[in-house]
Amino acid sequence: MTDDVERLFRTYNVPLVRYLTRRLGDRDWAEEVAQETFLRALRQDRIDNERAWLFAVATNLVRDEARKDARRRRHLALLAERERAEGPAEQEPTSLERAQEAAMARRAVDALAERDRLALLMREEGLSYEEIAVALDLSPGSVGTTLSRARRRLVEVYEEQQRAGARGTHAAS
Repeated sequence: MTDDVERLFRTYNVPLVRYLTRRLGDRDWAEEVAQETFLRALRQDRIDNERAWLFAVATNLVRDEARKDARRRRHLALLAERERAEGPAEQEPTSLERAQEAAMARRAVDALAERDRLALLMREEGLSYEEIAVALDLSPGSVGTTLSRARRRLVEVYEEQQRAGARGTHAAS
């Protein structure tokens, strides 16, 4: 089984870490969760659908570690507050704009219902509809509907944020 886990790691570590980084917003934490996922694979005698199993286990580990996520969010909020207090003088305008766009996109993704968010992130990582269905315990037929709803809602939320940002900019002028 060790050879199988090494093969699983070589094949799926990069997309799994990328998925988890998008899910968690923290690459170090994503790598920790991925490592734990592969450790759990070591304990399995047999895994039928490898990619779906790995993504499902990783997703469940993230759910199980919700307290860590809350702590991380508080820490990020403190850092953001400190940065606002110190001001953006050290950043170029273009990098600041990119950071603001990325933060807005992240907030839009976070605003989605959990199942929609996970399906969208898994699809972005190249999982098939069938693999997403297995990982999220959905019927394969409902994955397309879930993804369509998630994409539509993501655009709506993002556009709402852009409008709110534009109103805030005009109000400050």
